[in-house]
Amino acid sequence: MSFETLRWSEPPDRDGPALILLDQTRLPMEVIEVACRDVETVAVAIEELKVRGAPAIGVAAAYGVALGAWRALETGAKPASFRQVVGDAVERLARTRPTAVNLFWALDLMKRLIDANSDTSNQELYELLRDAAHRLCEEDVVTCKRIGQHGADLLKDGSRVLTHCNAGSLATAGYGTALGVIYAATETGKRIEVFADETRPLLQGSRLTAWELMQHGVPVTVICDNMAASVMAAGKVDCVIVGADRIAANGDVANKIGTYGVAILAREHGIPFYVAAPTSTVDMKLASGDTIPIEERKPEEVSEGMGARTAPREIRIYNPAFDVTPNRLVSGIITEFGVATSPFEPTLRQWTSTGLAETDRD
Repeated sequence: MSFETLRWSEPPDRDGPALILLDQTRLPMEVIEVACRDVETVAVAIEELKVRGAPAIGVAAAYGVALGAWRALETGAKPASFRQVVGDAVERLARTRPTAVNLFWALDLMKRLIDANSDTSNQELYELLRDAAHRLCEEDVVTCKRIGQHGADLLKDGSRVLTHCNAGSLATAGYGTALGVIYAATETGKRIEVFADETRPLLQGSRLTAWELMQHGVPVTVICDNMAASVMAAGKVDCVIVGADRIAANGDVANKIGTYGVAILAREHGIPFYVAAPTSTVDMKLASGDTIPIEERKPEEVSEGMGARTAPREIRIYNPAFDVTPNRLVSGIITEFGVATSPFEPTLRQWTSTGLAETDRD
């Protein structure tokens, strides 16, 4: 790809390290990077969707903890104060967005690293945290490519794919999940065309997915969210592939608001509905999607989403950021280990246990 969603910068100057983010609120009109040099700047960037997508949020949060450690190191804090500052950084980042479980998965890894190195110096702990964030970033790219390889086998030459929101390179450390499947298929020579739902209210499909696919040279057509049924009925869609922010043990899937409706339409029209996500998105502690926390965002995203007011002032607005698609509507969950089909829980339990074991070895 010709862009980087996020990267770590550690110049040899007094400003110290920074997490460089591609500001996704400015796309597609402007390609602008922002430098985050402290925990609060990273947290606000996550809250304001400058960085978004479950895997990318997790990686950004890990780097945010490393930045917190650097700032504590810079002030010359004593070990007890240093660890308090780092702990506060973890807590602040955990308060940013409640639905994407990758955030908490990454922060838990950082907390475990802190607890396992109680006797190390402040400098050593900072370096351990920074290096752990580097590994998460690198492993995310590898994981996404494995997801893409498994999912590419589901697509034929000439397949027409509908996707909702953005689950590509912009939503990860690189390559993508749902769009990673498309990229992997095209890399084998398959011709793939994409319909991108615009994804209201913030238009991640038309602003981000369309822009990203164009950068990659994949033919893409943007449609309004309420056109999906018509496009399916016209026989123009062969399958649906979306990402996920949290997957319950039974295979219920939380993804961007509107995904549930797309899944219902796919079932009605006999179209396979696939979810592409790393096993770090699977939350085996939740038996079903009924208990997945759903973030509700500020009403202005609906009433003034693109700057101009589109609803009466003082009108009540309900703005959940995600919905939950029941497992009965999911044809398969594509992960770095393969494609899980119903019943999902035994396979997801085995794969998440494998992933945890690999993480513990690292």
